[in-house]
Amino acid sequence: MPDQDYDRVEVDRFLLERIETVPHLEALLLLWHGRPKAWSPGAIADALYVSTDAARSILDDLSRQNLVAAAESAGEFFYESETARDRLVGSVDLAYRHELIRITRLIHSKPSAAIREFARAFRLRKEHE
Repeated sequence: MPDQDYDRVEVDRFLLERIETVPHLEALLLLWHGRPKAWSPGAIADALYVSTDAARSILDDLSRQNLVAAAESAGEFFYESETARDRLVGSVDLAYRHELIRITRLIHSKPSAAIREFARAFRLRKEHE
């Protein structure tokens, strides 16, 4: 096990709560490393080897979670620095570099967003009865 300069529990919680797929994580890290540069969906698509539509969807998801921001020009996205989040994303980056297989398995082990949303709706309905 490599020396850890990050809180594994905090990193795992972030990944489980905020990151849908490995490409979501990799897009976030690309923007974080490239800050303050704005990226187009096409540039992200090329870097991640996904379609432009998939990259746009990933960037929209990350933007909805306030993990990245949409630039006012040309539909580009960028990582907007914030001290607390920078530290956390830096920890996630370090964990991903040191524990690639564990991190990808953790993300892949999550139920799909549709299943989680269905379960959440069922819980809400049951609580109101």
